[in-house]
Amino acid sequence: MRKIVSKKEKVLIKQLKLIDKKEDKLLIDRKESFLNKKISPYKNKLEEKIPDKLQNTLQAAFEKGFNVVFKKGIKIIEKSFDKDKINEDFNINDYAVNIQTNKKNIKNIDKKTNSKVLLNKSISVLEGGILGVLGIGLPDIPIFIGVILKTIYEISLGYGFSYDNDDEKIYILNIICSAMTTGEEKRIYLNEIDKIAEQIDKGIKVERNIDELIKETSNKMAISMLTSKFIQGLPIVGVVGSVTNYKTIKDISKIAKVKYKKRYLIKLK
Repeated sequence: MRKIVSKKEKVLIKQLKLIDKKEDKLLIDRKESFLNKKISPYKNKLEEKIPDKLQNTLQAAFEKGFNVVFKKGIKIIEKSFDKDKINEDFNINDYAVNIQTNKKNIKNIDKKTNSKVLLNKSISVLEGGILGVLGIGLPDIPIFIGVILKTIYEISLGYGFSYDNDDEKIYILNIICSAMTTGEEKRIYLNEIDKIAEQIDKGIKVERNIDELIKETSNKMAISMLTSKFIQGLPIVGVVGSVTNYKTIKDISKIAKVKYKKRYLIKLK
């Protein structure tokens, strides 16, 4: 006998198919400039030309930044947005989705989240531009990490998820790693994000060393940002500049929105 599919199931199946398409697009490199297209085949060689000392210094700065922000900075970041209001908006929209699961009600959740992300992109450009002009390089990294985490935190709350326990931090770090990589490596991270989400949402402890993952994430960020600087021909001083900031926030927020929405839709099933 053919299974009768409810209206809610049909909506969720359609929404998850759209998510699948968005995930496929994440693996397709963005339209590159003529210069980047010429340089892309030599990306690995370009990475090899980055001085080890410079990469190690930047990686260490990111490691320190993540450790400080994760351990001491969450409450400070929370002062930069209205957590209660985001939770309230989600609860109202989530209630509507559960009463009537349709495209319109789900889209209302997306709209609230998208408005927050646009603001954070503006903040990242402003912060990067000011610090870049001042010639500040490594000291601004904790601020940059703060903007990244603020963006992810607001997206997570927008879809009804927390961010302050170790399992969620591991989930977040994998989102950042996926945004810093390409090709098969990116695919591996995207799949890992789904596995971690399933474990968290089923109440299974995620067996991953967070300190090792912070090192891994810091390494990916250092390589990605330095390679970007070399390709653009920009000075290394003020390594976290406005152009790099905007691109990084955009890439991370795009993946975060797709993955948190996917988690939300799966929980609705």
